[in-house]
Amino acid sequence: MANTTDAAAASTEGTMTFRQVARETIRFVLSELKPKGKMLTPFNVITGGIILSGLVMIAIRFAYGLGAVSNLSQNYPWGIWIGFDVVTGVAFAGGAYVLCFVVHILKIKKFEPIIRVTVLNGFLAYVFYAGALLLDLGRPWNVINPIIGNAFGLSSVLFLVAWHFLLYMICEFLEFSPVVAEWLHWPRARRILEGLSTGAVIFGITLSTLHQSGLGALFLLAPTKVHPLWYSGNIPVMFFVSSIFAGLSMVMIESFFTQKAFKDRIGHDLHAAHDSILLGLGKGAVGALFAYIFLKLIDFVHYKQWIYLDTPMGYWYLFEIVGFVLLPTALFLQAIRKRSAKLVQFTAFLTAAGVILNRLNVSVIGFKWYETVRYYPSVMEIWITLAIISMELWVFRWVILRMPVFGEAHEVVEEKTAEDMEVVTWKASVL
Repeated sequence: MANTTDAAAASTEGTMTFRQVARETIRFVLSELKPKGKMLTPFNVITGGIILSGLVMIAIRFAYGLGAVSNLSQNYPWGIWIGFDVVTGVAFAGGAYVLCFVVHILKIKKFEPIIRVTVLNGFLAYVFYAGALLLDLGRPWNVINPIIGNAFGLSSVLFLVAWHFLLYMICEFLEFSPVVAEWLHWPRARRILEGLSTGAVIFGITLSTLHQSGLGALFLLAPTKVHPLWYSGNIPVMFFVSSIFAGLSMVMIESFFTQKAFKDRIGHDLHAAHDSILLGLGKGAVGALFAYIFLKLIDFVHYKQWIYLDTPMGYWYLFEIVGFVLLPTALFLQAIRKRSAKLVQFTAFLTAAGVILNRLNVSVIGFKWYETVRYYPSVMEIWITLAIISMELWVFRWVILRMPVFGEAHEVVEEKTAEDMEVVTWKASVL
């Protein structure tokens, strides 16, 4: 309090130095690192235990190699860390580029209240899931080779994916940075960052369309290893189209939990428009699902896939298509007709399950399906994946509880203390 008072007085006298600004900013950030609310909650205990034990397993993986914690081998170098963390996780992060396109390019302001939380969710997904790539690399220190030029690998699809991941994470951080500046009460910095975010949005959308399809293009290199029911020359396009309804479904699922867990952080405008926004997202998802079904029909005829249907893998394929593509499409249409936001949210869960199933079918289940000795993820592989998801949820909650991701709710404004307002006034006068 004394430091803040001194700073405010110095600011008033026009004698504030850069060192004082930096010191007060660090003090503010350190104060925000303190936990808020109860620590011993069921969520904290369960996810905290998963994270701590997962960190031990990650340490074992880097100390003793991949074989110490995983069932990966020379025959199966890609497992659940690639199939779920990267190939599926990046699809679920697709809501950010879709909504940025809708809000900033098409100027449909209806979805603006959820754009910040969607960008945050996308940014964290890329940070944690792309970070999980380090677990899967036999020599993780070589991950910077495509960036520094030690071994560009210009003819590799992974070269494109690596650069796109890096650039897109920078774009998403720039898109979210005005929120950080607002949290730090830096109005001038916020105006500058908002100017930069326009270019970041356009560049980010371009990158997303390319690397979402680029992930599918990875499997063009293995036409004889992916089961014919899931392999297609259109697989890059199908990965791109499925990322649209995957991302929108994740936005709907995230809204389901944030409405319950952070209801005091959500403004009245978002509360009032919540059902309308969900129905709008449902319309976008069902449009993408129709495009996906159309592409699947083309493949079904062109590749004569009906000859594989009367096999165990064919029954599994029908289970995926009927249960997690056609059924969600019908349910979305029913929800839109009845204007049922709850049915839209339920269908979003079903759609997300279908995306997980499809991506695992392409990358794990249907990959080298003919081998007598198959790959199955070890308990520690699954546990580490749960630890990564838990870490992302902790960071997501930390940001939500401190930064104006949903806009400042009235309750939050009213709870500001005199000291908080003093700091705000001082920083605004400095910046």
